[in-house]
Amino acid sequence: MAWIRGAARLMMLLCLTFQVSVVWAAPEKDYWPFWDRHDPRSKLEVDHSDWQLILDKYVRFSEKQQMYTFVYGGVSRENSERLRRYLKSLSDYDPRTLNRNEQLAYWVNLYNALTVELILKNYPVKSITKLGKGWFRIGPWDDKLITIAGKALSLNDIEHRILRPVWNNARIHYAVNCASIGCPDLAPEAYSGKRIEAQMDEAARRFINQSKGVNFVGKRLVLSKIFEWYGDDFVGKDSSGKEFSGKEGVWRELLQFAEPGLRIRLESYKGGTSYHYNWQLNEFRR
Repeated sequence: MAWIRGAARLMMLLCLTFQVSVVWAAPEKDYWPFWDRHDPRSKLEVDHSDWQLILDKYVRFSEKQQMYTFVYGGVSRENSERLRRYLKSLSDYDPRTLNRNEQLAYWVNLYNALTVELILKNYPVKSITKLGKGWFRIGPWDDKLITIAGKALSLNDIEHRILRPVWNNARIHYAVNCASIGCPDLAPEAYSGKRIEAQMDEAARRFINQSKGVNFVGKRLVLSKIFEWYGDDFVGKDSSGKEFSGKEGVWRELLQFAEPGLRIRLESYKGGTSYHYNWQLNEFRR
C-alpha cells in the first residue's frame, strides 16, 4: 500500500507542476483573419449600460489593497440575470460591422464581463486558475464561452487571436481583466468607442503606478510578470523610425506612464529585474 500512496503523491505533484507551468506560460498571438474586418463609416454604438450598472454597483476601491476589486459575494440574482442579458445582447452583434474603436471597446467589455460571469457561476472560488474543463483544471481560458457571428469563442480567442494580433497595442493588457489581484484592475467604467484611447491610457497609468505593476523590494526592481510574458508586444519604433526591442519598449512604457517620483527612481536604476504575479481572486475585502 505504501508504494500506491507514493505513486499517488508523485502523480499529484506532476499534475500540480504541469498546472503551474501551463498557467504561467503566456499564449502567443494567433491571428484569426475572420475578425480583421471593420466598417470605418459605421456610427453604430454598442449599448454597454447594463455592464456599467453592474460595475457601478459591485466594483469597489479597496483601501487595504489599493486597487479596484469586485464584490462577487454581493451580486443579486437580478443583476446576475442582467449580466446574462448583457452578454446575450453582445452575442447578437456582428462586431465586424462596427468601426475600429467601437470594436475594441466591444471586445474588451465582452472579455471582462465573461470573466466576471465565470467567477459568479463558480463562486466561492479562491482563484480563476481553479476553474476550467478537463482533469488538470488549468484555468478556463480555452473553454468556449460564447458564440459571436457563428464562431464559438474562448477568452484566449478574444485576447490572443483577436485583440492582440488585430490591434497590436500593448495597452490592451491593462484593459482586460482576469479576475486576479496581479492583473490590472477591472476598470470602474465600461470601455466606450469614443473614449477608448483615453481609457487605455488611464488603465496603463493606474497599473504602472501600483505596486503590483512596478515596485521596489529593498533596492531591487520588481515588475508584473505581464511585462515578462508579453514583452514582445512592446516592440516598436522610435520617432526616427528605428526599431526597439520589447525589453526597451517595456522600459519606455514604464517611463511614459510613471508618476514623477517613480519615474525619477526608474531613470536612475541600474540593477536587475524580478517579476511577480498574484493569482488570488480580486475580491473586495475591507
